[in-house]
Amino acid sequence: MAARHVINASVSPKGSLETLSQREVHQLSEAGSGSVYALFRQCALAILNTGAHLDNAKTILEAYPDFEVRIHQQDRGVRLELLNAPADAFVDGEMIASTREMLFSALRDVVFTENELDSSAIDLSTSQGITDYVFHLLRNARTLRAGVEPKIVVCWGGHSIDSNEYKYTKKVGHELGLRRLDICTGCGPGVMKGPMKGATIAHAKQRTSGGRYLGLTEPGIIAAEAPNPIVNELVILPDIEKRLEAFVRVGHGIIIFPGGAGTAEEFLYLLGILMHPDNRELPFPVILTGPASASAYLQQLHEFVGATLGEEAQAHYQIIIDNPVEVARQMTAALKDVRVFRRERNDAFHFNWLLKIEESFQRPFDPTHENMASLQLRRDLPAHELAANLRRAFSGIVAGNVKDKGIRLIEQHGPYEIHGDAAVMQPLDRLLKAFVQQHRMKLPGGADYVPCYRVVS
Repeated sequence: MAARHVINASVSPKGSLETLSQREVHQLSEAGSGSVYALFRQCALAILNTGAHLDNAKTILEAYPDFEVRIHQQDRGVRLELLNAPADAFVDGEMIASTREMLFSALRDVVFTENELDSSAIDLSTSQGITDYVFHLLRNARTLRAGVEPKIVVCWGGHSIDSNEYKYTKKVGHELGLRRLDICTGCGPGVMKGPMKGATIAHAKQRTSGGRYLGLTEPGIIAAEAPNPIVNELVILPDIEKRLEAFVRVGHGIIIFPGGAGTAEEFLYLLGILMHPDNRELPFPVILTGPASASAYLQQLHEFVGATLGEEAQAHYQIIIDNPVEVARQMTAALKDVRVFRRERNDAFHFNWLLKIEESFQRPFDPTHENMASLQLRRDLPAHELAANLRRAFSGIVAGNVKDKGIRLIEQHGPYEIHGDAAVMQPLDRLLKAFVQQHRMKLPGGADYVPCYRVVS
């Protein structure tokens, strides 16, 4: 990727942002902690690249090697000085409003995360402590709105989908919006954009003001998949595990569209949680859907779940092919059950406290070659434990495909090796080969996909 046209600019937050202390400004400067500055620079560069058709963090970072962010504390608040910033983020020298909002959301989350980790009130050694941490992050971002009845639908799916599948996601989003439901996605392109785009039109038709288009991401993902401009609430969680927990804590139902390794990771995470005995009675609607052209993909995913996790896992979702209206109707009806359940148990509408999530799903997984090769992928494991380990395998594949650190590890040491029983490895190999054949691993238009993994049984 060749270097692009750049611009120097100075921007202040639109609306309000708490001022930063001298310590926080120092943390965010290159002369300060270094790693905090690098993290914010990475997130800022991704946001300024909103709309770019790229899914490679290493490529984006290398395209703007001279990009800098300087943070200035003023009497009236914060000002960011941007040097050699992508010019596409500006119109006639002024930053696009949605880009500016997301830029300061990133600043808010990076600063808050750093300070929370230094707080004695945060205990990341326990499952409950991790959940409390996620709650604090979401509350600080003003995502949690007490008293609002359940209507947030999480939409998962691939960033690399064809035009027919993308149009279908817009149709589903439109039907959800007509029923005044809000949309939460991973905030990037493809399935993360389509439902939001459909919902914006439907909300306008229904004269629904204040429609929510919530984007949840984490630094490694946002660097590769820039937020789409429809997102009006951006939250950057510290890692993929806390991002996934945020999805299931704030979302009231989940729709899964066609996708690749990242979608499989999310789906396995969700199934592993829902299969926990403590969650047996908890209503959490899950719908797999896509156009008729994607029916083979949905069937492959369904068969993979059956072959590895069994019929119990398959019972936690329904499949609806090529029927956006039915998807929206089923989701709307199921959300009524969620509302009744939470009222009867005095559980919050804005945060799903009753959902049991084991520590194995919360602990960050570092996808090194050693850790990937050591994953226990055996059919004799309890289903929710196998789901957790399969989730980690797909997390590593995502890292090797699009995250800067993962890409560099593959370049240095070659592909990851994934070991396990044949009863698990054979269905996994079939599913991954299908992803490659259907161009679901990377955005189209580049070189042929070279797998970052090798399946060994």
